[in-house]
Amino acid sequence: MFCQILSVSMLLVNALAFMPAGPIQRSFGTSLNLKVGETAPDFKLEDQNGKFVSRSSIKKPLVVYFYPADSTPGCTAQSNAFNAQVKDIRKQYGADLVGISGQNAESKQKFAAELGLDFSILADEGDAVRKAFGVPKAGFGFFPGRVTYVLDKSGECVFVYDNLVDAESHVQKATEALAELKPAAKAGFALPKFELPKF
Repeated sequence: MFCQILSVSMLLVNALAFMPAGPIQRSFGTSLNLKVGETAPDFKLEDQNGKFVSRSSIKKPLVVYFYPADSTPGCTAQSNAFNAQVKDIRKQYGADLVGISGQNAESKQKFAAELGLDFSILADEGDAVRKAFGVPKAGFGFFPGRVTYVLDKSGECVFVYDNLVDAESHVQKATEALAELKPAAKAGFALPKFELPKF
């Protein structure tokens, strides 16, 4: 037994000799794959009403929020907060909203009915869309992440917010991003009006 411990110790000491002297930088896979300025992947998923929703068919700004699971306390709070603001999101910002998680359409129907949701929550069974967006896992990789994306009307990502713990904060962050997007859209290029001199 003593010999085994001594052998393992010697291996560790030798391995340390080849380690860099400075701090080690590690990536734990928490970076977001979809970044601001990139076009969001297209998707076509079933919502709680049996309707298929695709990103490319929505020709206005879109808030896409990924949440871990239906009927959990944080996801319920987040969905209720978005539901309270969905009319303003549509009217004030001319945008739409979808929530996405990995449960099936039947689960979505039950969750939407419990909360009286006035927007589509989409069934991403197998997490294909979550993976396409590159939504990172949370809680040391044990939980699906909670990430909100704001897309402009062409599908380009203009904002990303990743916060598992403060579920309700996603609504405020999304509306702030929409508020910044709205003036930018109105500020588009326009030629000045010219009048010819009268003779």
